[in-house]
Amino acid sequence: MMPALPRIATRIALAVSLLFLVACSSTTFVYNRMDFLVPWYVNDYADLNGEQEDYLDELLAPFLAWHRSQELPRYIEVLEEIEANLDEPASTEGVAEVAGHFEEAWLRLEDESLDWLLELGAQLDDEQIQEFLDELLKQQRKFEKKYLERSDEEFYADSYKNMADSAKDYMGRLDKDQKQIIESGTGQLKRSDNAWLSERAAWLEKLAVLLEREPGWQQRVRDAVAARPETVSEEYQQVYEHNAQLLYATMADLLNSRTERQDRHLRQRLADLRIDLETLVAQGEAAEDAG
Repeated sequence: MMPALPRIATRIALAVSLLFLVACSSTTFVYNRMDFLVPWYVNDYADLNGEQEDYLDELLAPFLAWHRSQELPRYIEVLEEIEANLDEPASTEGVAEVAGHFEEAWLRLEDESLDWLLELGAQLDDEQIQEFLDELLKQQRKFEKKYLERSDEEFYADSYKNMADSAKDYMGRLDKDQKQIIESGTGQLKRSDNAWLSERAAWLEKLAVLLEREPGWQQRVRDAVAARPETVSEEYQQVYEHNAQLLYATMADLLNSRTERQDRHLRQRLADLRIDLETLVAQGEAAEDAG
């Protein structure tokens, strides 16, 4: 489970690290605007004054340079690995390995983000910190309303739709049998929303104390974030592992069921994305040489 602190880091991770989940045609444009988009995300949580925005720009410059030079080549390697394996039957273990690469990328980015987030946090006044915490609590209430009030039927319908939409995006139109594969897989999922939200609520209480910013608070935040995976409840961990294995197996079955047309669609989707990422890396190298 991803730590909730700060929620900003999670959203940045989604925006930067998982760019390959957006339309390929927009990848390079969106990525090249990250210096604009990241401050916009931050301002969702606390309004920054002009001086703070300038300071954030200074903090982001090395972070974005690191991501372009260090992380994007890793994403390309993962895509190349996926493309190379398309000629072989997909397996649950293979899908899990790819998912592991994505999780590792997320954690690296979260770790790198935390440094500048804490530096920025030191520049916020008490009112801005409270604004940040209030926004997190507001999100908690929204999540509780959205997820906990669902019936089991709504939960399974949502799970089916999410997976079917993702599969359609990468494989094209699904046939009846493929829809049945997804329905069967998602129909065996266990609900984790209550356990996840309970742990998130407990984390927000701890975070509120940490952000009183007593001497040494930044290191205590780092320690708390690092310790979070070890404090996840056994109930949540069991549900997470059960659901993950189910989804990996379902994805493997889907990949093995694809038609020739779907195979071409998938290969083209991945190739376009890889080219976009290679273009971004080349742009970064050119800018570095020019500088």
